[in-house]
Amino acid sequence: MKLNYREIGEGKPLIILHGLFGSSDNWMSVAKELEGHFKMYLIDQRNHGQSPHSDEFNYAAMASDLSEFIEEHRIENPSILGHSMGGKTAMNFAINHADKWDKLIVVDIAPRAYPVHHDTILKGLKSIDVDNLKSRGEADKQLAEYVRDLGTRQFLLKNLARKSEGGFEWKINLPVIDKNIEAMGEGIQQQLAIEKDVLFIRGENSDYIQDKDNILIVQLFPNSEVKTVKNAGHWVHAEQPEALLEIIREFLEVS
Repeated sequence: MKLNYREIGEGKPLIILHGLFGSSDNWMSVAKELEGHFKMYLIDQRNHGQSPHSDEFNYAAMASDLSEFIEEHRIENPSILGHSMGGKTAMNFAINHADKWDKLIVVDIAPRAYPVHHDTILKGLKSIDVDNLKSRGEADKQLAEYVRDLGTRQFLLKNLARKSEGGFEWKINLPVIDKNIEAMGEGIQQQLAIEKDVLFIRGENSDYIQDKDNILIVQLFPNSEVKTVKNAGHWVHAEQPEALLEIIREFLEVS
């Protein structure tokens, strides 16, 4: 699969993977702060952004996409950063291809399984009559009946694109994401320990990485550490970008 991506900066290679309902755009502001030190590849994962749609949507497929991307672009020993769903993709890839990466950063997701918890968001997105939509404001009004937080709605509605002939369409493959949402909660299946440097970053106000997760994290990644960004929820990069950047720079040894 030919994934869409954005390339920015010069230096050591760093691949950045967004989360569910996201796209490469989500991490551009962070990437711009690192462009003097890294050549970064911000990828749209399958069924997201401007990458192709596919009926196959699981972590094995997305980890395979990442492996193909690295080979196609001849990227040698990159560090990889993944947020939420992107973190699960990165962990799956890292365990199966331990010789293809340098350092791994996992942002606000643990290797464990999660129950489905995007039901309301999916109901809200499916409630939008995209074929007859007249404006983004109209979409926001429809989505607000399910998602109260304005910031979350703005994030989700970035997935609406205007068609050249008029009207709107989804960038995300909403039907396939909806059908396969349980697969997005799956834990890491492999039990092979990887003796490489791994950093987990969690938001203080998020419950995605809990203290009890440290046991599994250390089992899979013995040379890992967990750091907490204060006053941040799940979208750490949007809520506390400077604090996040400080931790990233330290781990990747950037002065």
